[in-house]
Amino acid sequence: MTITDNKTIKAIQVEFNTKFPYLKLEFYAHEHEEQEGSPDRDKLADTFTIGNARTQMNEGDLSIHANQKVSTLEQNFHDIYGLNVQVFRKSGDVWLQTTATDHWTLHKQNEKGAIADNITKTSA
Repeated sequence: MTITDNKTIKAIQVEFNTKFPYLKLEFYAHEHEEQEGSPDRDKLADTFTIGNARTQMNEGDLSIHANQKVSTLEQNFHDIYGLNVQVFRKSGDVWLQTTATDHWTLHKQNEKGAIADNITKTSA
């Protein structure tokens, strides 16, 4: 995923969600502590550009792969680009912050979201 100043948060969210359809990224004004959630009041609008949202002025490619832990991805966004992100997993009709399971890989999170989504659809 390429991170540039003129790219919007929405563009990054769409790109991420294309790779992991049962996960989403949300961007926040402040950093969250390990295994803690981020409050809704700190969420940045998806129309913000990366240039407006970040504190580190690096640009370039951010490696995101299925075997990467959620905590590693969130930390990389913060350390390299000064962006505060939180991964959410789809659970039925709601999105949950993955705070208690940040040690899981993106693949495992996405798989868990797919299972929950299929159960919800079959129950309906």
